[in-house]
Amino acid sequence: MKALLVWVSGSLTAATVIIASFLIATKSSGEPTSFRSSAGALAVKTFADNLAYPWGLAFLPEGRALVTERPGRLRVVSPQGALSPPVTGVPDVWAVGQGGLLDVVTDREFSANRTIYFCYSERANDGGRSGGRTAVARAALEDGDDPSLSSVRIIFRQDGPLSSGNHYGCRIAQGADGHLLVTLGEHFSSRDEAQNLGNHLGKIVRIAPDGSVPKDNPFVGRDGARPEIWSWGHRNAQALAFNPADGRLWEIEHGPRGGDEVNIIAPGKNYGWPVIGYGVDYSGAKIHEATAKPGMEQPVKYWVPSIAPSGMAFYTGKLFPKWNGSLFVGALAGKMLVRLSLSGDKVTAEERLLQPLNERIRDVRQGPDGALWLLTDNAAGRILRVTPANE
Repeated sequence: MKALLVWVSGSLTAATVIIASFLIATKSSGEPTSFRSSAGALAVKTFADNLAYPWGLAFLPEGRALVTERPGRLRVVSPQGALSPPVTGVPDVWAVGQGGLLDVVTDREFSANRTIYFCYSERANDGGRSGGRTAVARAALEDGDDPSLSSVRIIFRQDGPLSSGNHYGCRIAQGADGHLLVTLGEHFSSRDEAQNLGNHLGKIVRIAPDGSVPKDNPFVGRDGARPEIWSWGHRNAQALAFNPADGRLWEIEHGPRGGDEVNIIAPGKNYGWPVIGYGVDYSGAKIHEATAKPGMEQPVKYWVPSIAPSGMAFYTGKLFPKWNGSLFVGALAGKMLVRLSLSGDKVTAEERLLQPLNERIRDVRQGPDGALWLLTDNAAGRILRVTPANE
């Protein structure tokens, strides 16, 4: 262990310990692990496995991580890739259809306050009609052999027609001001509600860490509009992140048959679903009035046919200097990792990676070690670590 620490950086800093912990933990799965790319050969190693539909990944201090499993389990992953027992204290999760325990993030001051935020689908009753909605909770993570959550508090519940099991959205990003941005799906069968400011379907909302409404939200004080709304006209947003180059918020959402979108989000803007778009219904029927309309924003990129994007990370690490500033996106239906080259607010090129892996990629994160970390979406899901093959 000590020799490896010296080899990594020559000094035993806290950052070195984290990096070394990740380096010694990854394990081979016995399948192809080397893949071609514009940055040279890539190595893909299994860090943890036997996860049931892992959905969200968040890094903790000292080489550990948090991972959600869609059936409703939250686990701590050790620096050696071992999974803890399910963390106790998670609220009841309605794991029906696409719903379940979804994204998880740590607070910007996690080392001091131990606070995490997570979102999930919960069962609700609406005049006797049962269905699901997206909820957001905060809690403190308690360490130990049997980790638990304390001070659990639901800080937001989606308002509007309920879902029978589809399109919950549910990615979280925390801004530099500490406020939370959360994506909320339009529940598939209620797609027109994405244009209704009177509920939360098909919206991105912005809330304070305690769930209160920031006073500078764009619809505060507007009659007939929910004050939590930050942007609207979304379908089923599956990725959300701030671009470290300029601090702007980027979002990626699923289209139907074609029309997956990459958007740069501005407060109060309408992103058009279902009025405008680039796809068709699953039956092949027309959905949209047009591809563009005054007062509705255009994506910076769209995919036809659909790749079903999920999870994204802006790359700023040192392992792949050629890729610094790139945006990495997972693909479910496309079964690959996509790298988008950026120039300001424009996508200039696309590279499709890891296709021989043949895995649905649910989440993408940059780790403290500068590697790319992926979640695979299946009943025997894995956490994968992607590095240069010679690293």
